[in-house]
Amino acid sequence: MQTLRRSHERGFADHGWLHSRHSFSFADYYDPAHMGFGPLRVINEDKVQPGKGFGRHGHRDMEIISYVLDGALAHQDSIGNGSVIRSGDVQRMSAGRGVQHSEFNASELEPVHFLQIWIEPSVTGIAPGYEEKRFEADDKRGRLRLIASPDGAEGSVTIHQDARIYAALVGADDQLIHPLDPGRLGYVHVARGSLIVNGESLVAGDALMVSDVTSITLVQGREQAEVLLFDLPR
Repeated sequence: MQTLRRSHERGFADHGWLHSRHSFSFADYYDPAHMGFGPLRVINEDKVQPGKGFGRHGHRDMEIISYVLDGALAHQDSIGNGSVIRSGDVQRMSAGRGVQHSEFNASELEPVHFLQIWIEPSVTGIAPGYEEKRFEADDKRGRLRLIASPDGAEGSVTIHQDARIYAALVGADDQLIHPLDPGRLGYVHVARGSLIVNGESLVAGDALMVSDVTSITLVQGREQAEVLLFDLPR
C-alpha cells in the first residue's frame, strides 16, 4: 500500500518570525487522519527569521531530531548542552523523564531552515540525553546514509526506538533501493528538489507512506533531491 501526501496538504502556521509546515497534527493544527505514522509523530519544516526562536520550554518521553537544511540553529538545554548546528549536522535530544531547552536562529542576518522530527520512544522515564553528528554532502550523495538508529550503527545518532532514518542526495544517475522487511513501514519525505519514489513523482515537502511492500526505490525527478527515508516499526 502506498499513500501520497502533497506539501500543500500539510498544516501551516505563520507566526511572523516562524513559518512552519506540519506533516502531522501539531499545536493548533489537528487532523485525525494524520496523527503520525508508526512511532513517527512529528515532521515540522520550520523557517525561523534572524535572531528569533523558541524560548525555553519542556519535553518528556520523546526522541527529538533536528536536521538543518540552511542556516545555523543554536541549542541550549537543562542538562548542560549548548551548540550551534548547521547544514549537514544532525542533532538528537532524548527528552526522557524531562528536559528544558531553547532553539534560536544563531544568525542576525540569515533565516534558518530545518526539519524537526519527533519519534515516540520504546522506553519511557529514562535519563535525558543529547548527541550530534555531522554528515557531509559526499556522505549522502548517491547513497542512503544512515543518520539515526537504535544502536548508533555506522556513526549515526542513537535513538530509543527500533527506527532508522536515512538521508540521501539523489542525482541524475542514481537509483537507490531500500529493502523493507515484512511488517515494517516506510516513510519518505522530500526536503528539496524532486524525486520519483516507487513510481510516484514527489517535490519538496511531499511525502510517501508505504506498507506491505518489499522495497522503496528512489530516482531523481526533474532536479537533484535531498530526501529523508524512515524505516519504522508498526
